[in-house]
Amino acid sequence: MDLFDQHRQQLTAAEAPLAARMRPRTLAEYIGQDHILGEGRLLRRAIQADQLSSLIFYGPPGTGKTTLAMVIANTTRARFLSINAVLSGVKEIREAIALAQETRGMYGQRTILFVDEVHRFNKSQQDALLPWVENGTVILIGATTENPYFEVNKALVSRSRVFQLKSLTERDLERVIDQALQDGDRGYGKLQVQIDLDARTHLVNIANGDARTLLNALELAVETTPAKADGTIHVTLEVAEESIQKRAVLYDKEGDAHFDTISAFIKSLRGSDPDAALYWLARMVYAGEDPRFIFRRMLILAGEDVGMADPNAVVVVHACAETFDRVGMPEGRYPLAQAALYLATCPKSNSVMAFFDALAVVEQEREAEVPTHLRDANRDKDGFGHGKGYLYPHSYREHWVAQQYLPGSLQGQVFYQPSDRGHEGRIQQDVARQREAQLASLVDGVGVALPEVLTYSPADAGVDRWLQRTLSQSGERLAQVRDRLFALAPPQRHHLILDLNPSSGLLTWEAVRRVPEGGVYACAHQPQDAAALQEQAAALPELSRPVILQIDSHPSAIAQLPDTLHATYPNLRFDRLIGRNVWLNATEPPNAGLQAWIKLLQPDGVLLLAETVPRQTQRLHQLMPQDRIDTKLVNRWRKAEERLYTHSPAWSMTWTVNDLETIFRQSGFTVEIMLEQTQTELLISPALIDRWFSPGKAQPSYADQLRESLSDAELNKIQMLARQQWTNQTVQWQGAIAFIKAHINPSTHNQTLITHP
Repeated sequence: MDLFDQHRQQLTAAEAPLAARMRPRTLAEYIGQDHILGEGRLLRRAIQADQLSSLIFYGPPGTGKTTLAMVIANTTRARFLSINAVLSGVKEIREAIALAQETRGMYGQRTILFVDEVHRFNKSQQDALLPWVENGTVILIGATTENPYFEVNKALVSRSRVFQLKSLTERDLERVIDQALQDGDRGYGKLQVQIDLDARTHLVNIANGDARTLLNALELAVETTPAKADGTIHVTLEVAEESIQKRAVLYDKEGDAHFDTISAFIKSLRGSDPDAALYWLARMVYAGEDPRFIFRRMLILAGEDVGMADPNAVVVVHACAETFDRVGMPEGRYPLAQAALYLATCPKSNSVMAFFDALAVVEQEREAEVPTHLRDANRDKDGFGHGKGYLYPHSYREHWVAQQYLPGSLQGQVFYQPSDRGHEGRIQQDVARQREAQLASLVDGVGVALPEVLTYSPADAGVDRWLQRTLSQSGERLAQVRDRLFALAPPQRHHLILDLNPSSGLLTWEAVRRVPEGGVYACAHQPQDAAALQEQAAALPELSRPVILQIDSHPSAIAQLPDTLHATYPNLRFDRLIGRNVWLNATEPPNAGLQAWIKLLQPDGVLLLAETVPRQTQRLHQLMPQDRIDTKLVNRWRKAEERLYTHSPAWSMTWTVNDLETIFRQSGFTVEIMLEQTQTELLISPALIDRWFSPGKAQPSYADQLRESLSDAELNKIQMLARQQWTNQTVQWQGAIAFIKAHINPSTHNQTLITHP
C-alpha cells in the first residue's frame, strides 16, 4: 500500500456514516446477542480461543452479522478474506480459494472466508464453495437475512453451525446511543450533544431493533441541529421525529417475515382472537402485503378451520373478497377487516380434515372395489347383477334408509367426526343416529352388497456415539429421572447450564448433548468426582467439554457458589440450574443457598431439581417377615426408624414438600413441586447390609442413627436377622422423588438488580 492508498482509506473512514464508524471492533464493544455471545457460551469461547468452525449468521438487518464477522477478523490469527455475494461470483470464489491454498501451503495458516449476503449466491456458486469447506481449505462464515434452511444449500448448512441473531432490545439500543455519544474518536464524544429523554425514547422505539437505523437517525439529528452559543447541540423530540419519521418494517414478501406474519395471522384466526388477528392484519397491510394473498389464505381457513361449524364462512369471505376487487384500496380495508373479524369470532371445526383420513386409507390400503349395489345398473344389471339390492332413499320416510355405502373391507369405518360447535352441533346427533342404524342393518344383513356374479444442528458422529454410550450407562430408573427433569423445561441449543451436583455425570452429559452451541458447567463436590468427569470429558473436542469446577464438599459451600464462580467468570449467568439430590447431606434448610443461586440465574432462567424424599422412603422393618422377629423388638425398631425421619438433627432427613415450598417462596422463587412415588427392584447384597449396619466414616450409617433409640444388642439382633432373611434377595423398594421447577419471582429479580448491578 502506498501513501496515496493509505490517505484515501483514512479519508474514507473519517467521512463514513456514523453507523460505519461506530462498528464494534472487539467483543468488548459488541452490543446485544447475549444468547450466543454471552459469557461462557460456545461462540464467545470459540472466538476467544480462535477455534472457529464454519458458521452461518442469520438475522434481520442491523443486528450485527457483518459486525460480528469483523470482530472475528480482528481477533483471529487466521487470514481473513471477505466477499459480498451480491457483487461476486464463481471467479471471486476461485481467487479466494487460491489465496487460501497459497496461505496454507506457504505459511500453514488457516483462512476464514466471510461471505456477506450468502443467500444471494445461486446453487452453482454455493456448490463451488462446498468442496473447499469440506476439506478445510477455508472456514466459511456466511451472513444472511433469509432463513438458511431455505436459502442456503443443505450441504453447506449441514457443515456449519447456524447462529440466529435477534433484533436488539430497547436496552441494547440505549447502549448504542450512549456508545456513540461518548466515543470521541469515531462518535460525538468531542461534541456537547444533549438529547431529551422523549427524543431518545422515540429514536429507540422507531428504530425497531435495528442499530443501523438508530445510528443513521442519530447522525441526521446531530448533524442538522445547529449548536447553541455555548456549543450545546440540543436534540428535542421534534428533531428526533424529523430524523426518523416512520418505523422501519422488516417485511420481504419472499422472506421469513412474510411467512411468519401470515402464520401468526392465521393462527390468531384459528384461535378465535379478534384483537391479535387485527394486529397481524394491520402489520401486513402496513408493510404492503397483497390483500388478495390475505383473502386467499382466509378462504382456505374458512374451509379448513371453520368448515361445517359455520358453512357461511366461505360465503362471507368470498363476498368480502369480491367487494375488495370492486372498491380497491384504501376503502377495501373495510371488507378485509370484516372477513378477518368474521373468521375470528365464528365457531370453529376442522372436521373436514376427515377427507385426509379417507385419502390416507386410499393411499395405504389395497383399492377396494365398488360394492355391487352401488354400481351402474344401466349396462350389466342382468349379466353381473350390478345395482341389485340398492335401496332408493327417496322411497323411504325422511328420505333416508340404512344401507352400506363403503366397500366391504371398510364396513364400519368412521372418517367424519362432527364437532359440537355452531351449525355442526345441530347435525352431530343426526349423524350419530344414522350411523347406529347403519351398524344395526349391517349386523342384520340389510342394505349390504349382494355377491357379484362371477365367471424419509453439523452432526459429529464421534461425539454423538460417545455421548450416547455415556448416557446409556445410566440405569433405566436414573435415565427416567434424567429425562423427566429435562422435560420440565427443555433447554435451547444455545443455553448455559450449571449442574449443581454432577456426581456420576448423569445430568452433565445429557446437558452437553442438548446445548451444543451453549455451554455446560459442573460443580463437583468430591475430588474423585471431578477427576472422573475430567477423564470422561477428555474424549470430547475441547470446545464441547463441560467446565468442571471443584468446590468444597461441605454442605454450606453451595451458598458460596456464586462468589466462587464470579471470581473467575464475573458475568456468568445461567439459563438452567440443574441438580439431583443436591441436598442429600444438608444439615440445615437451604435458604441461604437458594438466595445465592438467584445471582447465577438469568431473569428468565429455571432451576430444575430432582430430590429423593427420605421421609417417604422404604422402611427396613417393613421388609422383615413378622413371624421371624419378636413383636416387642419390631415395635421398638419401627419407632426408632420413624424418629429417624421426623426428629433427626439433619434437615435432609426430615423435610416435606410443604417445607420446601415455603423455603422457595421465602427465598424469592415461584415454584412447582411434583411428587412422584417410585418402586424399584433392589438386590440386597451382603456388602449393602454391612454398609447399613457398620459404623459410618464420612457420615453416620443407618445403624449409627438408630443408636439413640436402640441398644447395641438390639441392633446386633436386627443385623443377624437381616443377613438371614435378606442376603441376595431382591425386594420392591418404595420411595418418592420431588421434581422441582422454580423461577425467580419478578420482584426478587428487580431487587437483585438493585443490590447486584
